[in-house]
Amino acid sequence: MRFQDLHPQAGSRRRKRRIGRGIAAGQGASGGFGMRGQKSRSGRPTRPGFEGGQNPLYRRLPKLKHFPLVKRKVYTTINVGRLNTLPANSVVTVQSLLEAGILTTAKYPLKVLGDGELNVKLEVHAAAFSGSARSKIEAAGGVCVETSVAADSE
Repeated sequence: MRFQDLHPQAGSRRRKRRIGRGIAAGQGASGGFGMRGQKSRSGRPTRPGFEGGQNPLYRRLPKLKHFPLVKRKVYTTINVGRLNTLPANSVVTVQSLLEAGILTTAKYPLKVLGDGELNVKLEVHAAAFSGSARSKIEAAGGVCVETSVAADSE
């Protein structure tokens, strides 16, 4: 057997369909592109993203601004003023706030914000503190303890 004797097995290769070469060829006349319109013309495919002259999606959306952060940190927040009802020298955690009825849910880690006044000495355990909250707690003689986010979300 020589190289020139090699050929594909009978029936393994199909002939290319010749489109638009007469009705008898099976894809004659309009060649499977229908009657009229932009999609039947030569050089037909419009560019990607073309919406027929309507302002396309990539131009309708804002370029950079006003999109929300993808992995935004979400906290359960409480203001310093709400902690005044707790007894002095107590340890404040998410669990103790739930038991006291100050918080209703603890779906996210706790963050203490600085609205209101604090007159009670407390040891506050939270995932985050605002600057004003930290200064008000320490001014009242209390302690701010930052816990890890994973420990609060359990």
